[in-house]
Amino acid sequence: MTTRLGVIGHDGYDGLAEIIALLLREAPAHGYSLAFEQDLATYAPGQPRLSRPDDVDALIALGGDGTLLRAGRFLSGAAAPILGVNLGKLGFLTSCSHEEFAVAFAAFARGEYTVQSRMAIDATTRSDAGAVGVRLRALNDVVVHKGGFARVLRMRVFANDELVSSFAADGLVVATPTGSTAYSLSASGPIVVPTFDSLIVTPVAPHTLALRPTILPPDAVLRIEVEDAPEEVLVTADGQVGTSLAGGQHLVVQRSAHPVRLVRFSGNSFFTRLRRKLNWGGLADRDQ
Repeated sequence: MTTRLGVIGHDGYDGLAEIIALLLREAPAHGYSLAFEQDLATYAPGQPRLSRPDDVDALIALGGDGTLLRAGRFLSGAAAPILGVNLGKLGFLTSCSHEEFAVAFAAFARGEYTVQSRMAIDATTRSDAGAVGVRLRALNDVVVHKGGFARVLRMRVFANDELVSSFAADGLVVATPTGSTAYSLSASGPIVVPTFDSLIVTPVAPHTLALRPTILPPDAVLRIEVEDAPEEVLVTADGQVGTSLAGGQHLVVQRSAHPVRLVRFSGNSFFTRLRRKLNWGGLADRDQ
């Protein structure tokens, strides 16, 4: 039986053509059929185009963390695992580097990998009367922030309809454990092991010393209200897609019913990546 393998990539990286050529050469021998997103048409002329999440059994994301996040949103809750290949510098979420891909793909074809489920979140704008507006899905985080105004936002955050805090800040990050090492970390949020499901609420530059990031259980339903807002309040998912929060609207953020599934190979644990890519602990790993 042929396994359907989708390919998503970022055209701005060196090495993209080389990896696609390897896939075109090696995938059929391992029983894979390939489908490429439209932006990769010039690298794979005549190949089927990727259009729907249910067209694939697995997905390869060629680029960096941003490409992998886009791949997760493309799947829109489908259970296909994502093999992320880092063509850039950091690649914290990816499964392997460009240089490791040939070996990693052979291991993938042999089934020598694990699949790690990562919690995702859904964010929905709603009117005060309860009408549902725009829906966003994120693997890393959802951020409420101001537009082009040099003023703070006054916000109230509720968890399961109970007031958590009322404060003024430049913005608010609601992160997943996967996103704890992204924007939330730069706003002094905690690092959370990515398989420890939770919601991390991190204010951005709060105008008080009596407010710190908060870790909530994964089943909490957050309601974020913005008071006395400037003309434009923005909501961004994974730093890539977003909407505006209009007057008379609030934001509801909660755990998604469908996780994102990432391919993991042995020797590429979370703490190994934390040390090597973020220099966690102050010293990078060194050869012994």
